[in-house]
Amino acid sequence: MSTTLASAATLLALIFSAPALCAPAAKAPVAASAASATLPGHYYLHGMTEVGSELLLKKDGSFEWSLSYGADDQMASGTWVANGDDITLTSAKPAQAPTFAAFAEEDYSGTKPAEPGSWIAVVGFPHQGPLPGVEVRFESASGKRATAVSQRNGDAIVQMPAQEQWARVGLRMEGSDAAWQWLTVPPQRAALRLAGFTVANPEVLMPQAFKTMTLKNDGGKLRVTEPEGWRGQYEKGE
Repeated sequence: MSTTLASAATLLALIFSAPALCAPAAKAPVAASAASATLPGHYYLHGMTEVGSELLLKKDGSFEWSLSYGADDQMASGTWVANGDDITLTSAKPAQAPTFAAFAEEDYSGTKPAEPGSWIAVVGFPHQGPLPGVEVRFESASGKRATAVSQRNGDAIVQMPAQEQWARVGLRMEGSDAAWQWLTVPPQRAALRLAGFTVANPEVLMPQAFKTMTLKNDGGKLRVTEPEGWRGQYEKGE
């Protein structure tokens, strides 16, 4: 790997340090009853050992959910609907695409120039970890282009004639039809044929833990009804 990105670090640590961003909540048709009117609040999971989980039901019909079990961290956000004693959580797609940004110069500590004829775009989080699966379009000052996808180590590499000068890059997630986000490559980075790029809003990269989840309202305790080992109930914090 051509950078000092720590391979043991995880994207989750970055994501959970940032606020969740999801599509604007639709006006959920919460059931008009005295019971559902008291549902909004901050809940904590009880009844599962070594598992920490929180659920925030908001008055506007949106929710935020998170779960931690050992090294496994999951999250979801979207809208909730109450229908009788059933509360259904439906996750939403992120409202934002990743916003790419260039590494700061101090993030290149310990890196080496790419070999002549090769250009390397390093994609990831400095001193945290690489980000594979980012499509990178390299463009020279003369307009010559080449495209590569960042690999498991975060590197996207193309071959370019030695006389070409690296001018800018376009970035987007692999498989996306979003417009390219173009960034200028600083002259000192172009001269070394190696430049790094990160995501300024990593929380949008976190997949939703579920599409839907149904809970049963049992006297104010929200019991988990999902299969595959789920159990316990969410209870409001004091």
